[in-house]
Amino acid sequence: MEYSVEAVHQEGLRFVATAGSHSVTTDYPLKADDVGAGQRPLEMLLASLASCAGGALVVLLRRGGHRVGGLTVRARGVRRSEHPTVFTEIALEFVVCGNLERSVVAEALEQSEARVCPVWAMLKPATPISSSFRIVES
Repeated sequence: MEYSVEAVHQEGLRFVATAGSHSVTTDYPLKADDVGAGQRPLEMLLASLASCAGGALVVLLRRGGHRVGGLTVRARGVRRSEHPTVFTEIALEFVVCGNLERSVVAEALEQSEARVCPVWAMLKPATPISSSFRIVES
């Protein structure tokens, strides 16, 4: 299977990236306090990791017959100041809603990292990624 994205320059460092019928605007304002017209590319990378890992966790829990009432994934990346300004570490926090045992969520999260989420698999050889979770009963 092959994926493709086309990123078209707009102005400044703004691009519209299109995959199929879906588009997203990315921007990289040069001043740290500028908002920009879209997410920064590294923010998109964090969004990709959070949604991929979260989706894998939901699928694994449901496949095990567990009811998931909701899930929020928070991703935080620490970036180095010199170029290339790559992430030096990433932390993922999963907030799972439901009446679930900690051991069940821990096992599903381990499987998400080790076998299911391709974004996590691609990033972890170069960037330390920690994960934590908490369960909020629904």
